[in-house]
Amino acid sequence: MIDIPGWLWAATIVFIVALFAFDLVVAVRRPHAVHLREATFWSVFYIAVAVGFGFVLWAVSGHEAGTEYFAGWVVEKSLSVDNLFVFVIIFARFSVPQEYQQKVLLFGIAGALILRTVLIAIGSAAVSAFSWTFLFFGLVLLWTAIQLIRHRNDEPDVDDNFLVRNARKVLPVTDDFHGGRLLTHENGRRVVTPLLLVFIAIGSTDVLFALDSIPAVFGVTSEPFIVFTANAFALLGLRALFFLVEGLLERLVYLSIGLSVILAFIAVKLLLHFAHEDVSTSVPEIPTPLSLSVILGILAVTAVASLLRVRAHPEEKARAHAVTIRSRTHETEQTETEAAK
Repeated sequence: MIDIPGWLWAATIVFIVALFAFDLVVAVRRPHAVHLREATFWSVFYIAVAVGFGFVLWAVSGHEAGTEYFAGWVVEKSLSVDNLFVFVIIFARFSVPQEYQQKVLLFGIAGALILRTVLIAIGSAAVSAFSWTFLFFGLVLLWTAIQLIRHRNDEPDVDDNFLVRNARKVLPVTDDFHGGRLLTHENGRRVVTPLLLVFIAIGSTDVLFALDSIPAVFGVTSEPFIVFTANAFALLGLRALFFLVEGLLERLVYLSIGLSVILAFIAVKLLLHFAHEDVSTSVPEIPTPLSLSVILGILAVTAVASLLRVRAHPEEKARAHAVTIRSRTHETEQTETEAAK
């Protein structure tokens, strides 16, 4: 049993809010394009903070809590890399100037953290109340892993998803960014800038990503504090990581395959845990240290294999997965079919 003292909850929440406020000041006080040196510094800083927190948790609550945190953080960090692909696509489709990108990322991350906190609370309540929750999470992750493989070469249509499309219909949208504002006046009327649509696109796609990541981290630990902190510290460094690896993302051609293997492995871990608890104690479980080793091994093999593949075939580029994002092609075909009738 992992013991998380109340003071650690309070201190951690204050620390995370302070980090976000600090990040907000750094990112918003002076809009600018983020270069490699700055991105590297902040990426190393947030990784060091996340790792340091893991050791503090290890010292306060024991090796089991520390191991589960590191496993959960690695899972969330690896899944968040896929978010970066979508961010690249969104910024390109909306032609977001570089000086406004980190502002968008920061507020998008804040929204993601609030959303995931709600989902974590719901997931924790479900895990406590219903023993079959682990079975459900396991099946969801297996389905996601299969879909991720099937659609690994698809590119999501993020700029025309349901919310963005309807926002265009309802709201008066200008083509100018107006200094990074969300709302402005143009020709005597109040209008929204493309930056608001970017926020909507990032927020709506993160809802879908959360449906993968929350069950995945519950496959590593059922402790709400560890689930929350693994998500929080993985998300906090995402802004800097985006600018650091933006040019390298397209080289990770096997990322979708690697992530699908990780999700499938965690799904098996969840299903074995369910069987051990509800069917027979003779069913073996996968220990967390082994899970951490397997996940790190998959990520290492994925990165090395991707770089070797790109070196041999430089024309190949990685794509963001489109597992849960609406396919515009399907809707187009459906419209054409109805028109033909």
